[in-house]
Formats: sequence, C-alpha cells, structure tokens
Amino acid sequence: MIGVTAVRECSRCEGLWLDVAAFEKICARDEQQAAVLGGASHAPTHPASDAVDKIRYVPCPECSQLMNRINFAKCSGVIVDVCKGHGTWFDRDELTRIVEFIRGGGLDAARAKEKMQIAEARRQLEEEQRAAGSRRPAILRIDGDDHRLGGIAAAGGLLKILIG
Repeated sequence: MIGVTAVRECSRCEGLWLDVAAFEKICARDEQQAAVLGGASHAPTHPASDAVDKIRYVPCPECSQLMNRINFAKCSGVIVDVCKGHGTWFDRDELTRIVEFIRGGGLDAARAKEKMQIAEARRQLEEEQRAAGSRRPAILRIDGDDHRLGGIAAAGGLLKILIG
C-alpha cells in the first residue's frame, strides 16, 4: 500500500505496478505523494548493475503485451514502462523520482510548455490556411453552399492540362 492506494510489488527487483487510476491518484494528490516519498526513504540502495543499463521491454502483468517505454511528461528523465489500457511499471526508485519531479513543479512546467507548443502550432496552421486561401485560383472560389462545383471545375482543369 502507498497511503490508501493498493500497488503490486515485486519482492525480487523492488519494482511496482500501478493501474491507471492508482497512478493518476498519486500524480494528483499531495498526501499520496508524501506516502511515496515517506516509504521510499527507507528503501535500501543497491549498486547499479549492467542489467539496469540494458534496454528491455517488459510485458504488461495484465495482458502480457510488451509495454511502451516513455519518458514521463516527455522531459522528466524517468523512463517508465506503460500499458495504455492497464497501468505503469516502475523499476526501483522510478516512482519516487517521478513524485519528486511533480513536487518540484516539473509536471506543471511540462504542461505549460505543451500548451504553448499547441497554441503556436495552431497559430501557424491558421496562418498557413489564410495564406493558402489568398493563393487559391479564382476557379475554386465559389460563393454559395455547393463547394463540389469548385472541385469539379478544378479536376476538369487538371485533366485538360494532363491530357492536353
């Protein structure tokens, strides 16, 4: 248990499996994060081994499909194994590192950066659409509800060019 959230733990590697809802609770609630940090502070540290450095894909404990490896929040530096429909596998200390990232403002900063990137992409798209609209040939500009006529006329013009 982490606070009031049930998790599955591997006694061999000290990894944790959290279903989607449990991980969302930990990301959203300070008391859950405190429980992660409090529990993690007593864990013994193990020296790094060569096995940790090797990239390997692990199967989901629920569906046995290989999980995707992702950098949490695209910028945390913590690579976790995720089964989109079932949950996330955290190797030893990864959940602690993610909670520290969240508490340090990393998740809020990542979300703000992503919002800015989306707004910029939207602005560029609108600008390109406006520019493309001003470059359209007159044959495609049709007033009224039936835009199919413009497409038919454009296709006819293209056929004339191609066929000769």
